[in-house]
Amino acid sequence: MFGNWRIGSVNGALLAAYFIPAWTLVAFNIFVAPVHGLYERPSVAVALFLSDHLQMAGMDTVRAAWLLALGRLTVVAFFAIYLALLCIPRPRRNGGSDEALAIALAIGSLISFASMVMASKVGETAALRLHATELLLLLGAAIVMVIERPEPAPKAVEAATPLDLEQAELLHNR
Repeated sequence: MFGNWRIGSVNGALLAAYFIPAWTLVAFNIFVAPVHGLYERPSVAVALFLSDHLQMAGMDTVRAAWLLALGRLTVVAFFAIYLALLCIPRPRRNGGSDEALAIALAIGSLISFASMVMASKVGETAALRLHATELLLLLGAAIVMVIERPEPAPKAVEAATPLDLEQAELLHNR
């Protein structure tokens, strides 16, 4: 049953198992109470950077929080699509689910990298460690995905050429 699973498929499934609940919870907290949700540990670096360095007003901070939550939910959606495609054997063998994983990794890496830079600017070490860890997880999965190629599709059997009349291969024509 597990003979046709690739390392990248298992790695992507484990990443999805972490990012789907974690980032959904963070995005849900931001949608329910934008300012309170933005000042929780996973997003506090972004909140402090927006208020200290960009001097954003209250409503602009809420809009930025919603944009961050929308980005996180986009990553969650692509991880969910990846898991759905991973359950079907043919796309899993041919690497058909890799596009959804690549989009999730790209957007997630961008969000984690930006959050990590913002955490370093405002001096939040706990947030910096969290975002650096998430970024390393995403980049490691991207490296595994680039290095491990899906198995090539089996080549079709060439059609047998019709026999010429001069070269009949019957037993009595030898």
